[in-house]
Amino acid sequence: MTADQLPVAIVGAGPIGLTTALGLAHYGVPFVLLEEDAVLSSDTKAGTTLSRTLEIWNRYGAVDGILAAALRIDEIGDIDRASNTPRASVRLAELVNDTQFPFVINLPQQKMEPILAAALSQPVRTQHRLTSFEVRDDRVVLQVETPEGPQTLEASHLLACDGGRSKIRDALGVTVVGETLPERYMLIDVVVDLDVDNARDYPYLAYFADRSEWMVLIRQPDNWRFLFPLGPGAEPPGDEDLLVKVKQFIGEVDRIELLGSVVYNVHHRVADQWSVDRKVFLMGDAAHLITPMWALGLNTGALDASNLPWRLAWVLRGWADETLLDGYEQEQRPVAINGSGEMAEAARKYMSHQHGAVTASGSDWATAYTRTLLSVRLDVTGEGDWSMVATAPEPPAVRAGDRAPDLQLQGPSGRVTIHELCRHSFVALYFTDVRRRPDIPLNDSPALKHYAVSRWDAPHDSGLRDRALFDPGSIATDRYGVDPDTVVLVRPDGHIAAVAPLRAGVADELYSAITGRPVPREAS
Repeated sequence: MTADQLPVAIVGAGPIGLTTALGLAHYGVPFVLLEEDAVLSSDTKAGTTLSRTLEIWNRYGAVDGILAAALRIDEIGDIDRASNTPRASVRLAELVNDTQFPFVINLPQQKMEPILAAALSQPVRTQHRLTSFEVRDDRVVLQVETPEGPQTLEASHLLACDGGRSKIRDALGVTVVGETLPERYMLIDVVVDLDVDNARDYPYLAYFADRSEWMVLIRQPDNWRFLFPLGPGAEPPGDEDLLVKVKQFIGEVDRIELLGSVVYNVHHRVADQWSVDRKVFLMGDAAHLITPMWALGLNTGALDASNLPWRLAWVLRGWADETLLDGYEQEQRPVAINGSGEMAEAARKYMSHQHGAVTASGSDWATAYTRTLLSVRLDVTGEGDWSMVATAPEPPAVRAGDRAPDLQLQGPSGRVTIHELCRHSFVALYFTDVRRRPDIPLNDSPALKHYAVSRWDAPHDSGLRDRALFDPGSIATDRYGVDPDTVVLVRPDGHIAAVAPLRAGVADELYSAITGRPVPREAS
């Protein structure tokens, strides 16, 4: 990155704007984050964050603060309201050989956003309202209202994280297709003791299915949250009626206090274009409004904030051709249209016992993998090969587009996970036998690293000690499931770019095919 590099402008400091800013900062890309309000959100909003989003925040250096404030949960409950009997819970401990975060967390958005903002290298520019912008050949020129008066800002790119009513999207003339359902959701927060004096022993995230009125129970760090539907045209209940409704689900309690409530519209609407001139990109709710069921709203947006920052960094560094930016929409848009949207709608039907409901996906592991968004396979080849639902009875061999399972290995300097290896670069993993002295390239590029993975520790006289990863018991090798002497190329966002037989120069060839540029070398 050159000293005179224009910053990337991000408009909107919600969770997706903040996560995108963290991503750009992680890759050393200068940015400005503009928020038209004076403070971050104080509304009662999204409360459950899935494992895949925790992995993204971990890559960007923000997960520790989040975990310290959150409530961690290893079981997602499924309860039939009529009989008050549990159905099959989702046991997230099934994922211990897939992720460093075999759990989800509950943390309300108004507490999450300040933690993400505090992890940034520079403050959010609050009370900065974008009034207009102009896309030029080499930059985007923004007109912004600020507390000091109108200002002109120049940016290399403009990222619209300005929500479902995105003014940037409207200014581009981008159409949103889909539907808004007549049903709405009501979310309420209450203080009630369901742990000691009125012990219920519900899972801390539980879905109560019912034909007439389903409900989601969410244990937040210091209160309980309830989500339930409002029929078409129905007025939200008053405070006393809300407490009565809560007790219809949980029974009588000795004390209960209402903290707040909010009503949501229910959407499945997606923009028909996510980028313009490779300069302006729609992200999060500006690109897709997803029914907030199974926590698919915010967490689908986090996938956007995982996919785009590394691409911008590679292009701005000269490590990739601008065509690399096209992969953002190619990969993320199908996930929003036919993945998260349809999954959320199927979940909604399941909760109300409607026809077309989602069913079990094949095994306890597959269900847990799907519900945490670890199952997302992206269309990395442009051939329409993607998926969000795991159906295998046990983990299958990895494929191009899969999120790389994140297992622990023993590296040259101690323990390391696979996602740690690719935090800053592409990583080629050579699943092989180091006793045979395989030809593993030197690590002489900041953009691509090479490591052998073997159940045999590399001898000190092998010449491979600095780029070999010891895999005791072949646990990682077995989880990846590839043939011996196979190269798995992992992208900086933790998704597998390609799987190929090991031969001389194969990783460099794959990198160049993806980025449109040769592998950059360290200055000698």
